[in-house]
Amino acid sequence: MVRAIFSDLLGQETAVDLLCQAIAQQRVAPAYLLVGPAGTGRGLGALRFAECLLQTANQAAGQVRRRIRDRNHPDLMWVEPTYLHKGKPVTAAEAEELDLKRKSPPQIRLEQIRDVTRFLARPTLEAPRAVVVIEGAETMAESPANGLLKTLEEPGNATLILLATDSANLLPTIVSRCQSIPFRRLSQTTLATVLTQSGHAEILQQPDVLAMAQGSPGQAIAALQQLQTLPADLVAALQQPPPNRRVALELARRVSKELDTESQLWLVEYLQQRLWQTQRSPALLAGLEQAHFQLRRFVQPRLVWEVMLMKFVTA
Repeated sequence: MVRAIFSDLLGQETAVDLLCQAIAQQRVAPAYLLVGPAGTGRGLGALRFAECLLQTANQAAGQVRRRIRDRNHPDLMWVEPTYLHKGKPVTAAEAEELDLKRKSPPQIRLEQIRDVTRFLARPTLEAPRAVVVIEGAETMAESPANGLLKTLEEPGNATLILLATDSANLLPTIVSRCQSIPFRRLSQTTLATVLTQSGHAEILQQPDVLAMAQGSPGQAIAALQQLQTLPADLVAALQQPPPNRRVALELARRVSKELDTESQLWLVEYLQQRLWQTQRSPALLAGLEQAHFQLRRFVQPRLVWEVMLMKFVTA
């Protein structure tokens, strides 16, 4: 019965086995670390595990699943990395709605960890225990990480589920207090199955997107969505060396004006994949890698693109 709850989590047999055993043996740990590449099912695994933990005998399974999916269960708290806007944290979805210019990746902030502490301090309302899911746990700076450590030491009647791409980016003391649940990249066959079942079969006809995904359905879907938001003529123009300096400078101006920093970083990664497949030029790849490095360190974007594209001018 418990395994059936995880039936839509494909290609992660080890993770499913470990989580099901914890439920079946009634040996649920205070904290779990679901670790592995983004887009491979960690979020879905957390949802299904939370469903098992929050289910009660007098509630219909479908009702519990819907409430957890919609994040409105009173004993579930879901924490996402945020941007800071006017002194307040906003999620990625909220930032998109507000059309914010995002110059740095989102992160888990100290105030969010304090909210977790306050949430766990109150008694549960419906379920036998509280559940807290923290996405992007590796984005925590030192202060929120230390705050979380204190909560992990005394979680009370609760289970914390941390999602991270790499445990090496977390404090060792946090990792040591969690039971690690590994998530792997999917085989091409399983990847195709997941994309087809989720209504994204068209991605299978996009070799560049599939190559970027590297066995991650979530990354494949996100990559296609990101590609579709970029001006098609601009992306096409950047796939060839500029014919002259004027064109190089104009392309740099357009990229810096029309795309925010996160979109520029993604575009560099897409061009790296695309140009490696079509041209296999070490010089082009080295230039793109340098641009990526500089953008992540907040060098003025237009200057970054101007310098890179000027190096690639053909005439």
